Amino acid sequence: MVSNSKKIFACISFILIALSATAQQKELTDTQYFKNDFTGIINPLPSITKWIDDSHVLLSDNGKADVLNCKTGKQTEASKADTTVDTLNAPAYLKGNDIFIKINGQEIKLSNDGGKKANPTMSPDGKFVAYTNKNDLYTIDIQTKKQKRLTVDGSSVILNGYASWVYTEEILGRPSKYRSFWWSPDSRHIAFFRTDDSPVPEYTITDGVGTHGYVEKERYPVAGDPNPEVKIGIVSPEGGNTVWADFNEKDDQYFGMPYWTPDASALWVQWINRGQNDLKIFSVNPANGSKKQVYEEQQKTWVQLEDGYERLHFLNNNKNAIIESDKTGWNHLYLYDINGKLINPITSGKFTVLGITAIDEKNNTVYFTARGRENTARIDFYSVQLSGENLQRLSFGAYNHSISLSPDASYFISTYSNSSTPTKMALVNNKGKIIKEIADSKAAGFDGVQLAKTEIIRVKSADGIYDLPMKVTWPINMDTSKTYPVLISIYGGPNAGTCWDSWNLNGNQQFYAKEGLIQVTMDHRASGQFGKEGQNYIFRNLGYWEMKDYSVMVKWLILNGNADPKKICINGFSYGGYITCYALTYASDVFTHGIAGGSVTDWSLYDTHYTERYMDKPSDNPDGYKSSSVLTYANKYNGKLLIVHGIIDDNVHIQNSIELISKLQDLKKDFEFMEYSGGRHGWANEKNKWAHFLNLKTQFIYKNLLEKPVPEKMLK
Repeated sequence: MVSNSKKIFACISFILIALSATAQQKELTDTQYFKNDFTGIINPLPSITKWIDDSHVLLSDNGKADVLNCKTGKQTEASKADTTVDTLNAPAYLKGNDIFIKINGQEIKLSNDGGKKANPTMSPDGKFVAYTNKNDLYTIDIQTKKQKRLTVDGSSVILNGYASWVYTEEILGRPSKYRSFWWSPDSRHIAFFRTDDSPVPEYTITDGVGTHGYVEKERYPVAGDPNPEVKIGIVSPEGGNTVWADFNEKDDQYFGMPYWTPDASALWVQWINRGQNDLKIFSVNPANGSKKQVYEEQQKTWVQLEDGYERLHFLNNNKNAIIESDKTGWNHLYLYDINGKLINPITSGKFTVLGITAIDEKNNTVYFTARGRENTARIDFYSVQLSGENLQRLSFGAYNHSISLSPDASYFISTYSNSSTPTKMALVNNKGKIIKEIADSKAAGFDGVQLAKTEIIRVKSADGIYDLPMKVTWPINMDTSKTYPVLISIYGGPNAGTCWDSWNLNGNQQFYAKEGLIQVTMDHRASGQFGKEGQNYIFRNLGYWEMKDYSVMVKWLILNGNADPKKICINGFSYGGYITCYALTYASDVFTHGIAGGSVTDWSLYDTHYTERYMDKPSDNPDGYKSSSVLTYANKYNGKLLIVHGIIDDNVHIQNSIELISKLQDLKKDFEFMEYSGGRHGWANEKNKWAHFLNLKTQFIYKNLLEKPVPEKMLK
């Protein structure tokens, strides 16, 4: 670690340089501060509308469309044919409660029987639409409009092709919209989950609207509760008997998203035990439901079911599959044959593969994004042979990259930046050669205005193992003889970091910098910055390592960054709300103020799959649940906490905040509380409530950190 004297000297030098550089620059205007209009300072970048073919891409810029020829690097005005979007044909969609498609521009209504339909999904061959209605699975023959009911026992607790809450939230992911059925590539079968929610306890959600109030019931398993029982069925779109995969639905288990093999001869099913440390993949025969194990992975902590990424990637040759795994402590790619035999690792090392962008089977090449090989706070783009040879970085410079790859993987467009460099776009070939700089968001007036400096700083963890990152926006015109309040924006969950070395500019950020606020995001060791290796630290003890790492970074700011130790405010929502509440209790010797929204306050109140992944069951880890609970340390609270919650939050129930409020009241502690009627897990779509929430936060910051009245223009 660099000595404190050197750090202080470096910080003072930076401030003096910044003062000199900004002496001749203009201050931002009210339009820029309060309306986020940075015209003349930042140019909007073109949007990538579509790849027309392997070497031509359509770019749209401020109403103008150009075609970029990747081979020549030249841009020409797009023709009508280039910009035409296929609106003549459309996949199945809902209007009201009926299903429609478009064929040759004509809208065709396929259903008119009412009900409560969800997730209409067209078969790969375009002959059928599958959907759910009142928790049963149906198909419609597009040509005859004949409807077929494939299951008959759907009810409030039996869900066919429609997922339970915990599966949607934690396993299949919110983008699934509760869909739990999957077409086979040859359109001959549909695999689906049949879920029995009856073992799951009901949670009652209430609100104060209406004469008699509002009540809804939710099947929500908290840590230690029974889970839904799931069977996996395979059925023809034309009906007939359902084939059930050879699993016992009474076992304490979870299923991940299943994958059809390219030739539709098998369904690969992910199975994991309740303890989530033993993952098995089975190849299921759709003809009779028999299964054969093709993969197993065990870890001492947990094995992550997907929830946002694809573990399995079949090659079209139907002979191989790529499986992602973080069993070494870092997520990597492994090549297997179709019978589950490992052929070779494709990637290895202390970096994290984020996802596969494309597989070029003709050239035996995999294209993927990763973090940590160059810098843990940046995303880069790579290629590698299926054999694991010839790993090549294709992106460039000290930048964070977002990639759009051509259909044949010959070219890609990178949209790139870092914390001090406004975003740019470049065309690059698959050898990593920059063909053309397409656009730069830095406008002519950029250098003439006074902007707060933002940078990534690394702080050594207390145990000396990790260089923890924090992104800091410093106050404008800092005075080294003064101290400044700190506002930390956080999420803090495992593998969910928020500290990226990328460009960000907004008026609120700049105005707070003008007002003298140090603004920070920071990531702990389990945030994803340091792979599964770092995440493993938090097993069975949420909160401890996050707070240990955050405290080290705050103490660095106090010692080296002119931070006021009496005004350290942390702000977060959901897991970030938990971290905020934990900081104001467990770590109240460091953190003095907090704004906590939708907070978990005790992990025994949150759902089975997420909580037990990290904590095991409460009965198996009582000490861990106690030490990770905000309520355990409520007696240490001595700062100022604003607690905010949506009354009908069906994810993190308001019970969490009520438990904390009751505890603080019993201890005669002072705090602030705001509830939002009709608010779920956030209320961003409700303009008035969202504006009220933003104003509430602004008022808290001005009152407690800046200690002056809120400028009227800051209020929404």
